[in-house]
Amino acid sequence: MDISVHFYQPPAPTGKVQIMTISQLSVPGFRAAAVEAAIKKPGRLDLGLIVADTPATAAGVFTTNKVKAAPVILCQRRLRRGQAQAILVNSGNANACTGDAGLAAADACSAHVAAQLGIAAGLVLPASTGVIGQPLPVDRLRAAIPALVDRLRPEGLSDVAAAIMTTDTFPKMAAVTQEIDGRPITVAGIAKGAGMIHPNLATMLVFLLTDAAITAPALKAALQQGLAASFNRITVDGDTSTNDCVLVLASAAAGLPPITDMTSPAGQAFAGLLKTVMADLATQIVRDGEGAAHLFKVLITGAATPQEALRAARTVALSPLVKTAVAGNDANWGRIMAALGRAGIRLDPRKVDISFGPHQVVQGGLGLGPAAEQAAQALMATGNFDLHINLNLGNGTDYYLTCDLTAEYVHINADYRS
Repeated sequence: MDISVHFYQPPAPTGKVQIMTISQLSVPGFRAAAVEAAIKKPGRLDLGLIVADTPATAAGVFTTNKVKAAPVILCQRRLRRGQAQAILVNSGNANACTGDAGLAAADACSAHVAAQLGIAAGLVLPASTGVIGQPLPVDRLRAAIPALVDRLRPEGLSDVAAAIMTTDTFPKMAAVTQEIDGRPITVAGIAKGAGMIHPNLATMLVFLLTDAAITAPALKAALQQGLAASFNRITVDGDTSTNDCVLVLASAAAGLPPITDMTSPAGQAFAGLLKTVMADLATQIVRDGEGAAHLFKVLITGAATPQEALRAARTVALSPLVKTAVAGNDANWGRIMAALGRAGIRLDPRKVDISFGPHQVVQGGLGLGPAAEQAAQALMATGNFDLHINLNLGNGTDYYLTCDLTAEYVHINADYRS
């Protein structure tokens, strides 16, 4: 089985936006482009378009926030048919909390791009990210759309990845190619997200593309399978927003028979490819957490049930005290114990073991001393580590991927609109 994986490796954080491109990021059957529509700061791409050569099978998942942006509402309606041909996305303006006028604006922009492409307006999926509560500048978007369509090219996905950035410091991209039934199948994805990140979905936009042929129910099932090990196991700050969506389009350009059964060898192989790309993009989002300097996984073992393992991992990963301790490279295991104690799980503090990577700092609920903590803190200073917590009560296991909480997070969000 031949498989090749191409993940974007972001630069080390510097506090400044760093734009890099992957010129070879493309998926057969799709073209993409981005332009500046003067929605946000001058000199920045802020309007992107992804187009399938023919109508593609499509599926999506969306924010569970009860306050939903106009493009989310419109996307949910249009995806009922399981088909789409274009994604029109802007940054700098969320088009959320804008009422009926916001819905009309999203509809007008998607209708305009549909007319330029010569396709039905119902095949265009709108997406937006940016400041909430401001009217979408429809005239600026409409004026930019002809140039957007003219620039469509197979290698344009990296430009769209740059155009959807808000507080992101780098564009997020990943692609996998693997032979299925003797032919190469590609799955690629781009994403944005750095703050307001938490299941179920968060302030992120994710666009996944494949040249596989697959039915709409099977594509939806593969997407749902991938969520559990990717975007539903990450948190930056516990907030979710109004515009979050994960969209996947399948062009069928690879020329294979459609996948209809996710339990078939072809279905399982495709689901694995989609999961791989989704998991990598999710990791990139947490790595780019607003102001973050540490990426760490909270791994719970020995919980009474899998559900309690997930609850424990979520509580520790969300704890501001744990996250700020990590920011200071402080193996303050007392904060971890306190978080476990309020997680609403079965817990015997006398049985808890805690390790930072291979360095155990707590055994049977008691600290192992300064030397153990110093070894853990040296590991923390490298930036990435696993926080392993064994509750020693059962077989329940789960995890969360998260980041630290720094003063820079406060600065970014205090200055977001100014």
